[in-house]
Amino acid sequence: MAKMKFGVTIDEKLTKELDKIVEESEYLDLSRSEVVEAVLTAFFKSSVDHAKKARELIIKKRKGKLKL
Repeated sequence: MAKMKFGVTIDEKLTKELDKIVEESEYLDLSRSEVVEAVLTAFFKSSVDHAKKARELIIKKRKGKLKL
């Protein structure tokens, strides 16, 4: 599978959560990118309406109702 590289800016709390997963999985020698890709893969392989769920999360975050 071809890979694309692009930059994203995420909340500091999410970065800390990513780093926690990376540290806890030291034996796998994971990178943040691998964790993000795994999370996105799980999200898109789930049986939810992805566009609807993404919109819902964005709206909650903008209203300050999404706790990280």
